[in-house]
Amino acid sequence: MSENIVEKINSILPQTQCGQCNYSGCKPYAIAITKGKADINQCPPGGEEGIQNIAKLLGVDFKPLNKKHGLTKPKSVAFIDEYACIGCTLCILACPVDAILGATKKMHTIIEDECTGCELCLSPCPVNCIEMLPVKEDNNKISIQNKSNLARSRYEFRLDRIKRERKESNATRKLQTSTSEKSKLINEKRKSISEALARIKKNES
Repeated sequence: MSENIVEKINSILPQTQCGQCNYSGCKPYAIAITKGKADINQCPPGGEEGIQNIAKLLGVDFKPLNKKHGLTKPKSVAFIDEYACIGCTLCILACPVDAILGATKKMHTIIEDECTGCELCLSPCPVNCIEMLPVKEDNNKISIQNKSNLARSRYEFRLDRIKRERKESNATRKLQTSTSEKSKLINEKRKSISEALARIKKNES
């Protein structure tokens, strides 16, 4: 199937990037569906409406949500007890949309409007200072789509940032290795020259 179909499926998915479908994000799941590697009913946050929309798009029969991937829950957002937070940054690393602000040994806080409710920050927290709080359901389709688009763009930006940081890290590592090798060669040349001079002096004497 074409990239266009992948994008259409991805636009139907809720962009929580929660991984409950057994894929790392909504787009990888969309790709897996088009390749026949995943079924259309593996997204609990998308619920039955999402399954129906994907089934209609692909011209296949509707299937009830596969409950082994979880159940559809009311919308919620993460909340951090800032007084209990120890600033370990593990939740920041886990958040797929960079919706957590904080730094090492500094308290963290959630950007509520950008939290997708994926719950991925709960498990890494060593002091259990994060909880999910229910939010009022927004039935405005334009508002829902806008939030979904924001989550998708933040997720994709995060992936690009991680890729860029890894590339820069690898480049720095190569440069350090190259510098180390150059230093080694220079030291070896200096040693050879010193040894040659020592032999000349010895012969002259």
